[in-house]
Amino acid sequence: MGDGLTNGLLECLHTGSIWAEGPLWVPSSQTVRWSDIPNDRILEFNPATGSTREYAAGVEYTNGRTLDADGSVVQCSHGRRQVERDTAGTVTGLVDSFEGHRLNSPNDVVVARDSSIWFTDPPYGILPGTREGHEGEQEYGGCNVFRFEPATGRLTAVITDLVHPNGLAFSPDESVLYVADTAGSGYGVPLRIATYSVHQGSCGPRTGTLELEDGYPADGLRVDVEGRIWTSAGPSIRIYSSSFELLHTIAVPETVSNLCFGGPDGRDLYLTATTSLYRIGTTTTDAAARNLTPKHN
Repeated sequence: MGDGLTNGLLECLHTGSIWAEGPLWVPSSQTVRWSDIPNDRILEFNPATGSTREYAAGVEYTNGRTLDADGSVVQCSHGRRQVERDTAGTVTGLVDSFEGHRLNSPNDVVVARDSSIWFTDPPYGILPGTREGHEGEQEYGGCNVFRFEPATGRLTAVITDLVHPNGLAFSPDESVLYVADTAGSGYGVPLRIATYSVHQGSCGPRTGTLELEDGYPADGLRVDVEGRIWTSAGPSIRIYSSSFELLHTIAVPETVSNLCFGGPDGRDLYLTATTSLYRIGTTTTDAAARNLTPKHN
């Protein structure tokens, strides 16, 4: 289309999931890892061979994931209601409660440069009739965005004014946090992306809001090195400037859940959409560039 941000055509790499989510480029294996949440499994696609394998099954409904500085994968578990670490296939819990109450169902996660872990905690894995976890109660009475310090075990609620916080990403300098709220009109709020200023591990009041139309939730999102926001939006990816000017739309045949940058040079965009994993080439890369650098334990 000549938009200057993408090149090539959208490719479907694998299909057969019920609800594909949480894609992550894993530098050590040069693969894309993602969740098929209702099927309770984690899949991996190898671009070098074009093959997909089942990385793990019976994983307690993992969702979003990110790379830590040591190369391990930090992921969200609906079933265990926790944020956990996967180190070469060994999974250990990091945090599962707030002020003595269980978390809801951690959904998406990012790691800041200071090694703190920021994650969202909507109720999707504990709702009645869920296929993405186990039915349960919201024990602490909200749906927060949290900051967790692995070194001290301290968990802080940094954002409490969203209904169902979901995808999240930092600006390149980590002075702004973008958070998707996927609650929508059924809860009396618009589908939206909200912005918050970040200073010394805390968030100030909401500084801005991008409202999306019904049926186009901004679920997962990423920010590139130029500060542009790449977000899922129903059956599409939308690319916005940091001031929420729409720059480009990528049409997708299915409802998009999440996305990540990856590939040998970090410029391939991988996206999970309902049953499938897709890829399209881009001219940019993730603002969290360290997450795309090969690391070895």
